[in-house]
Amino acid sequence: MTVNLEVADGVGTLRLDRPPMNALDVATQDRLRELAEEATRREDVRAVVIYGGEKVFAAGADIKEMQEMDHTAMVLRARALQDSFTAVARIPKPVVAAVTGYALGGGCELALCADYRIAGENARLGQPEILLGLIPGAGGTQRLARLIGPSKAKDLIFTGRQVKADEALALGLVDRVVPAAEVYEAAHAWAAKLAQGPAIALRAAKESVDTGLETDIDTGLAVERNWFAGLFATEDRATGMRSFVEEGPGKAKFR
Repeated sequence: MTVNLEVADGVGTLRLDRPPMNALDVATQDRLRELAEEATRREDVRAVVIYGGEKVFAAGADIKEMQEMDHTAMVLRARALQDSFTAVARIPKPVVAAVTGYALGGGCELALCADYRIAGENARLGQPEILLGLIPGAGGTQRLARLIGPSKAKDLIFTGRQVKADEALALGLVDRVVPAAEVYEAAHAWAAKLAQGPAIALRAAKESVDTGLETDIDTGLAVERNWFAGLFATEDRATGMRSFVEEGPGKAKFR
């Protein structure tokens, strides 16, 4: 399989495994969607790490495969391509991308689907599609602009240039930089900590933030308000408040 889902201690690792560069061909895209939907359903998966291995995250789409596709073929495929990445973005649990080496084109777009990005010092990120006479097609024009702002996103998309880890951090494209050998460990630790948190409240927080970014503030506030009130019906809310009153903050143990 070109993508695997490995689960341990509440953390599911979506592991890209298509040597040598984890090129995202059609089969890999479809498998990614399938496993993202599985991670969404599984109750033993409470947080997710996306990882490409020690040397490379994902160098982008399979250009040789794409070269054989004409306009009609891509009209039929483009929606499925976006749906594969959207399935990752909509996992209703904390998702962290562990980025080593190249995360270019579709690889960068996959990292953008995560809630948090930890990059190795050897990471290189970018949207080089313009160099092929194309634009990003798996959400890059939308998610990148929402993450780092339109002008910075246009600079990367218009030029197709790659950025090193330090510049990616300064741009807000990644959230943390660590030595390359520590990327997966750091990402897993981030996910494992959240896997112990209140699952429904985390889902509510993620949906409220994401919906608010995609709509007007009144709609976003309505989503937040409904989730906020709804959480008063959960056992985790009762546990968290009881623990706070009796033991102080940060000591609750959620189911």
